[in-house]
Amino acid sequence: MSLLGIDVGTTACKVAAFSVEGEPIAAASVEYDVQRRQPGWAELDSLAVWAQIKRAIQQVAAQCSADPVQALAVSSLGEAMVPVTRERQVLGPSILNFDVRGEEYLPALRQALPDEHLYRINGNTLGNHYSLTKLKWLKEHQPDLYQQADKFLLWGSFVSFMLGAEPVVDYSLANRTLLFDLDRGNWSEEIVSLAGLDRGKLPDIAPAGTVIGSVAAGVAAEVGLPPNVTIVAGAHDQCANALGCGVIGEGQAVYGMGTFLCITPVFSERREPALMLKRGLNTEHHAVPGRFVTFIYNQGGSCVKWFRDTFAALEHRQAQAQGRDVYTDLFAEIPSEPSSVLVRPDFTAASPGVISGLRLETSRGDILKGILEGTTFDLKEAVEALPPTGIHIADFRVVGGGSKSDAWVQICADILGRPFVRPQVREAGALGAAILAGVGRGVFPSFAAGVQAMVRLERTFEPDTQRQEWYAARFEEYRRLFMKRDA
Repeated sequence: MSLLGIDVGTTACKVAAFSVEGEPIAAASVEYDVQRRQPGWAELDSLAVWAQIKRAIQQVAAQCSADPVQALAVSSLGEAMVPVTRERQVLGPSILNFDVRGEEYLPALRQALPDEHLYRINGNTLGNHYSLTKLKWLKEHQPDLYQQADKFLLWGSFVSFMLGAEPVVDYSLANRTLLFDLDRGNWSEEIVSLAGLDRGKLPDIAPAGTVIGSVAAGVAAEVGLPPNVTIVAGAHDQCANALGCGVIGEGQAVYGMGTFLCITPVFSERREPALMLKRGLNTEHHAVPGRFVTFIYNQGGSCVKWFRDTFAALEHRQAQAQGRDVYTDLFAEIPSEPSSVLVRPDFTAASPGVISGLRLETSRGDILKGILEGTTFDLKEAVEALPPTGIHIADFRVVGGGSKSDAWVQICADILGRPFVRPQVREAGALGAAILAGVGRGVFPSFAAGVQAMVRLERTFEPDTQRQEWYAARFEEYRRLFMKRDA
């Protein structure tokens, strides 16, 4: 038998099947575009994306005839919801978290839900990137759609529902709505009422790893899956990533190297809200019962992409035409010693970045290494502010596209002064979903057993003592120039 993991992102979906020993059997990836019908709007065409996801499942299922899929789970982006009827009719697009709609409701909501009060219930502070304000906008501006929808489903629950499951969402994804009560493990009657929303239009809630149905016969025939494949409640993609690289215990953390660099530490008890709020840290249920996570991130991957597109656009196009990865060439140019430039890696309209120390002799590789160091210094500030919260990190499991670069991973280990362990499967969201499927199906007696069976480690990057000393001095220079967080 095999286990299927489906990892739905904002612009792409990855589907992968694994043996119960964790061996990859087949994988497929599909892409789709963000729709921008008006300035400031950002949506997914729900039907078009669902069609792409089915295509990816079909490609993987076709390669699993010798080892048929027995169970599946879905990990997904957070916040965005899809309006559906109970008959599984899709009613409209899915508003993404960076869509501007809903901002007008924030002032009144802040009066009703001060940060510390909301944090004690939900583990987040108010913002327009959560589902709450998007649902309010739909209720006011598209009342017919709002009334016609029986449910608004986050993407993990939507894909499961369209495959044949009940409309159920796990704790971690439910948290991304702002409507979830962390301690009760259910929707917050207080927040739902204050928001003026209908509880009945939200899905039921179950812990990740719970069986929520089976693939319907018609859908199974369409995508090539066997009949009655078990569907298990999945998780928010960051939590599935953590599970998929074995980060399930206190003191462990993921270091995700994608569009965003995202550190996801694990802890076993909720921390004092005032300490978390001071450091801008959220609290969310892990996919693993009895564990929580928080997210520390910056747009480091986007900064590296900016460097590529600004300093090596022609080389990138040529490398693409030849089937090569231009990053291999660019990373070969970085110096062995710390960069001569310091970079503040914000690079946004609201908070522009800075490159300090440029000289006529500054090389392209020096600038790239400065970006790699600056994005890591930025995260080091946040990591060094953790001890008062009681959250600690002994080592990192590194995943994502950037983790393919030995040089980049070593820089992170040297600056943060902790071992970085790279798993064999670096796109860990689909593997984490497959482990959830195995736990729900009863293949594994526990999450720990699932990790032991399916997660393989490839290499450990130990901090280099001499480089740690170099970077300690450079970090102090960075703090003097750019420090923006209170320790």
